[in-house]
Amino acid sequence: MVKVLTACGNGMGSSMVIKMKVENALRQLEVPDIYSTSCSIAEAKGLAANFDIIIVSKHLVHELEGRTEGKLIGLDNLMDDAEIKTKLEAVLK
Repeated sequence: MVKVLTACGNGMGSSMVIKMKVENALRQLEVPDIYSTSCSIAEAKGLAANFDIIIVSKHLVHELEGRTEGKLIGLDNLMDDAEIKTKLEAVLK
């Protein structure tokens, strides 16, 4: 199972949108078993160690560095499906 955490500043709209886009990209990449959830960056600090992949806006990456052994992905454009898919594909190899 691939466990994915998406986070944004407040844990409301952006993280949920990213979560849906990530789930879609993982289906396209034919990842069979996925668990994903979204939260605020503050919550992510305590949860990051439990996830294989953590996805946040590029400017928030520094807040989670050293808090996980999983892959930390920083997005330049949270709405860019191609960027999300490309970055997920790179960490899944």
